[in-house]
Amino acid sequence: MRNFVKTIAQTALAAPLALAVSFSGAQAETLRIALAETPSDELAAFFVALDRAKANGLDYEWTAFSDEELAIQAILSGQMDIGFGTPYSAMQRSRAPIRIIFQLSKLKFFPVAVKEYTDLSQLDGKPIMLHSRGGGTDSIANVIEDRMGIELGERSYVPGSSNRVVAMLAGQAEATILDLSNKNKIIAEAGDRFNVLPMFDVDASDEALFANLDWIQENEDQVNILVAALVSVWQDVAKDPTIVSRETNPDGPIGQLPAEILAQLDGFYTEAVAGGLYDPNGGGRTAAMADLEWYAASGQLDGDPSELNIDDFWYMAPLDAATK
Repeated sequence: MRNFVKTIAQTALAAPLALAVSFSGAQAETLRIALAETPSDELAAFFVALDRAKANGLDYEWTAFSDEELAIQAILSGQMDIGFGTPYSAMQRSRAPIRIIFQLSKLKFFPVAVKEYTDLSQLDGKPIMLHSRGGGTDSIANVIEDRMGIELGERSYVPGSSNRVVAMLAGQAEATILDLSNKNKIIAEAGDRFNVLPMFDVDASDEALFANLDWIQENEDQVNILVAALVSVWQDVAKDPTIVSRETNPDGPIGQLPAEILAQLDGFYTEAVAGGLYDPNGGGRTAAMADLEWYAASGQLDGDPSELNIDDFWYMAPLDAATK
């Protein structure tokens, strides 16, 4: 059984109550991971990978920040080592050599609206509720406007798909963008009130792991252990989605989630794999090219994506080593 050492991170960049959990291992240095949300079913596979990495000698701790922007700032400041997010704008505009090393998930999100709306074009001028300013759902909204030739109304920001479900059920918004599990949840609970609007296919990254290139190269052993563990889990999940529930540590952060969420892990990962949410090989160059096209179209990258260099945004060496 694991012994948890829990502390409260109270810094200028962190959320007021961000939970940090550290584990002891064979490595001399502790890998500091900045999550962009609290542990949830969507992070269960990642925590399985952390368990495998720990078994191979990785010492790590994680901190849950309240949104992606805080996680990005924590990496830029050196407060944390590896972060969750898709910081393309920050990578292009920051002097820090930030690079992505692994695609955790693709942008498989679903526009959900009250029953009177049946098509994305009907959202022209209508307010929409999103996750965070500059994040994945914000970029989806930008591309919806571009592809549909519409202009969405006022954007409000409520971090966490589950929180947006609560707001929709309470009648506080008419349209939002949800992840797979929460799209299923709201339709199961109130399918008579809401529609899932038809959405075009997207292969770009929703969540990715990123770090400062200098730090990556100085801590190559740690990074390689983590990326190899992620590849092993993502490939196993592609073959058998139930591996996540079977390997989830009951005493870990995912194992402590409510029983009703744990009971749905197999269903969530089965649907996620069928829906193409995960690339078994961590994205790599295919994801990098899709990202440049998507984030340029969404307004988070400047320039023609065909003229941008993926090596300015991704560092492929750890992934190449893990997928040989």
